[in-house]
Amino acid sequence: MDEQEFDRWNYVKKGLNLKANLPPVKEGEVWWCAVGKNLGVEINGKNADFSRPVVVIKKLSRHSFIAVPLTSKRHTGTWYAEFEFSGKKEYANLTQIKAISAYRLYNRIGTLPNSDLEIIKDALKALIFGK
Repeated sequence: MDEQEFDRWNYVKKGLNLKANLPPVKEGEVWWCAVGKNLGVEINGKNADFSRPVVVIKKLSRHSFIAVPLTSKRHTGTWYAEFEFSGKKEYANLTQIKAISAYRLYNRIGTLPNSDLEIIKDALKALIFGK
């Protein structure tokens, strides 16, 4: 494990915690989100801000929501849901679903059509509860 990476992430996380205004979120929105430097098989953020795109699956409050991280790297199987966003293929990494604080959000990228959000939700239901 790279301790310097964890130290850098901790510095970024401390800054995020100081945000004064939290952005409003809606289900189906795609955001750049500081998911961080994580452990083991947990998906990591990229770049200096440790962020990656996530889709809001369920708003819990004005401060939190359930999200699924996205990747543009091609994946198949029941752990992923494929859809198109902004003219390119994206893959929702279903095994990485998590509750997220709005403090982690950077920029709203856009909103999925209801049909694509339903693809992700149906794939999540199938993964968690079986078909």
